[in-house]
Amino acid sequence: MDDMGAFQEAVTAWAAGGPGDPARELAARLPVRAVVLLEGPSDVAAVGALAERRGRDLAAEGISVLTMGGAMNVGRFARLLGPSGLGLRLAGLCDEGERRYYARGWEKARAAQQGFFVCAADLEDELIRALGVARVTELVRAEGDLRALQTFLRQPAQQGRTAHQQLRRFLGTKKGRKIHYGRVLVEALDADRVPAPLDDLLASL
Repeated sequence: MDDMGAFQEAVTAWAAGGPGDPARELAARLPVRAVVLLEGPSDVAAVGALAERRGRDLAAEGISVLTMGGAMNVGRFARLLGPSGLGLRLAGLCDEGERRYYARGWEKARAAQQGFFVCAADLEDELIRALGVARVTELVRAEGDLRALQTFLRQPAQQGRTAHQQLRRFLGTKKGRKIHYGRVLVEALDADRVPAPLDDLLASL
């Protein structure tokens, strides 16, 4: 495990009620200057893929990209890591439905409210709109998942939904699929079609 990975593990353990000293020591030694708080690993994959496309090594820049296991945990992480805790700069990306958790977490941590960016529905929705249904379907075919998609589309629950809605739901139907396509979809984007919340997040770091 690299040093930034060790820091992320130490922070996760701290947020779960463990000791804070390991995270404090690693933050000072590396050093860490900013933390990106994300809801889940698919968001981490997307942020990492865009950073790589733009020739950035976030860990080398002192930026830790951290998954919290759900937006409702953001207050705890923000309090430990932000101005009221380790004093690190906070950034984040969240779904529209989770905005209130981030706003409350940022407020309690006394962090600048403009530090987090909001997707219209979620990041998968943003990426599908940016690429278009036809292109995403091509990518599903290229990744060997077309048969699984076709089987999914025959389910009664999918009838009456738009193709966009069906694709968005499909990405979340199998463990690991959202993480995989978080990277695949970002890598397929034209440079001028990166969704604004994701683009703005990276530009802010």
